[in-house]
Amino acid sequence: MRFAALADIHGNRSAFEAVLADMDALGVTEAVHLGDYFSGPLDAAGTAALLARRAYLSIRGNHDRWLVEQDRSEMGASDSVAYDNLNAQDLAWLASLPPTLEVFDRVLLCHGTPRNDQVYWLERVRPDGGVRPATLAEIEAEAEGIAARLILCAHTHIPRIVRLRDGRIILNPGSIGCPAYDDDKPVYHQMQTGTPNASYAILEKRGRDWSATFRSVPYRTDEMAALARKNGREDWARGLATGWFDG
Repeated sequence: MRFAALADIHGNRSAFEAVLADMDALGVTEAVHLGDYFSGPLDAAGTAALLARRAYLSIRGNHDRWLVEQDRSEMGASDSVAYDNLNAQDLAWLASLPPTLEVFDRVLLCHGTPRNDQVYWLERVRPDGGVRPATLAEIEAEAEGIAARLILCAHTHIPRIVRLRDGRIILNPGSIGCPAYDDDKPVYHQMQTGTPNASYAILEKRGRDWSATFRSVPYRTDEMAALARKNGREDWARGLATGWFDG
């Protein structure tokens, strides 16, 4: 069994096109997506059109939930741009997605953690706003009661893989379309990958074990960065071009 784990496109059509081309070149035909497809000052409609051509197993992320649960007047800047760019069919598809899903042979999909789509699983934010890797004990606490041998999460945009003491694997494939961002919860912090490349992962089962290959795919960022600037988001333009939020 071999498939790709995709996450956090955030409306970056150009990055998604590059990932799809990379998958095609490698002969990877199956994929799962872990949510946050559209929100951002980029090309939600173009991203939706690409997604519609590929019937990937998918779950919703926190931004997907906000796009269908919030009133337009309550949305943040990234969600509102995406909302205005999507049609009723796109929004209905988002509304149909489950928050978690078990697929293939004991593979669990979630966005943040299985219990909360806004919680970081493999990272922690310190009180001073710094970001650190979560400890093994912290990670295992969130995995209690989960029988899946492979657990895929997203949300932080940081590629990482952790093996638990009982052999279970938790993997975040990173973000396809948003390599750097800031957030004010639980306190103000910045998440930065340090590369503008589109990130995803390829999983392959060998016997009882899973192997993982992280892919970092370069693409022309200028079109999406220019679109972010056109929509008044210099922070996004900088992150797309460099992989750093603070420059």
